[in-house]
Amino acid sequence: MATLPVEILYGLYLGVLTGLVPALIAWLLGFGFKYFTGITIPGLGVVALGVTIAGLNGGLLALADPSLTGSANQLRLTIALLVVLMGTLYAHGQGDKMGAALPKRISLRELTKRTLSADVVELVGGRGQVEISVVGDVGDIEGYPPLPSALRESIHTETWTFPADLPLVELESRIEAALRTEYDLLEVSASIDERARATIAAAPPTSGLSKHLRPGERAVSVEALVPTGAARGDDVTVIADGRRFDARLLGVVDTESDDAQTVADEQPVAESDGGEDAAADDSPGIDATAQSAAGGRARVTIALNRQSAQTLVGADDVRLIVKSRGSRREFELVGLLRRTGKRFRRFTVGSGSELAGTTLGDLAVRDAYGVVVLAIRSDGSWSIVPRGTQQVTAGDDLLVVGGKPDLDAFGGVVA
Repeated sequence: MATLPVEILYGLYLGVLTGLVPALIAWLLGFGFKYFTGITIPGLGVVALGVTIAGLNGGLLALADPSLTGSANQLRLTIALLVVLMGTLYAHGQGDKMGAALPKRISLRELTKRTLSADVVELVGGRGQVEISVVGDVGDIEGYPPLPSALRESIHTETWTFPADLPLVELESRIEAALRTEYDLLEVSASIDERARATIAAAPPTSGLSKHLRPGERAVSVEALVPTGAARGDDVTVIADGRRFDARLLGVVDTESDDAQTVADEQPVAESDGGEDAAADDSPGIDATAQSAAGGRARVTIALNRQSAQTLVGADDVRLIVKSRGSRREFELVGLLRRTGKRFRRFTVGSGSELAGTTLGDLAVRDAYGVVVLAIRSDGSWSIVPRGTQQVTAGDDLLVVGGKPDLDAFGGVVA
């Protein structure tokens, strides 16, 4: 029999050698049960299984087995058995801890959180902010028409200011959404480096006036008597040779001056597909900076149904009456939601998202993620307050309201 130190070393060596596989199995069991079921397996059961796998005379009962207690290698085998016991118990505890700490939903965005360099952050009012500008030429996206020179130059001069604590992938998403909304771009791709420099590629809009028309509508341009202050987006009643039509005002040009008294191109807050799910007030939103008509005779562009458009084209005397829309309670609603900590965010459903190919009812978004889908844009048309039967496909835009943590988690699922 070897000396006591040698026997102890032999026992430690044998315990480590035979305890690797039991420890791995114990870790997998602890992690798997905790992560998928939230249940913690009793440590004694896992340890007994691990020691049994190690093959030392049937596990814990080996400590009282006569073949072990009367063996010449009793000391080294006992030490090896204790090493396997402790290693298995430790591995099980670590696996259980990792299963509890690991997020249940892991997205590529969470795994690739890049942040800005500290020297580009400015402190404003005690909070860090960063100004992002476009570097290089604004590129084209393969498969789409090239950008017009004026639009390319306008995008190149854009700058944005955001909180500095946002990850770069979130900043890129916000810039893409801002450009898509401001210029009505068909597609946008933004990439930001650690120096807050953005590289932009974009595809131009594929239509002009036609994108503001609802299904079944026609745009007609005529000279009419227009009330002072009329602006694009107003609901009007058209009186043409004594006949009345309901219509929407798309543009006004004062024919008595060289300046165009027409509203600037605004982006629709929501566009309806004209179906039963459409909201009652689904017309495009009005740009707060838009000019209004000076009043009097002016050339106007209005949207109305096809039959009324044919009648209006041949009319000699056309007048407009602006109709009231009442109070805009949606702005009060937005303020109330923000005071309760709710935020609005726009997401685009990715091709690999689990949302693609399902309906809102099947997703149970409110119960599963704690957010509410206020609107969905599919095939270029917005549907406000969509029903549970609304189909969600890859490429759809979702306007979602909820708390910031819930929106962040939901964004990973959408992408």
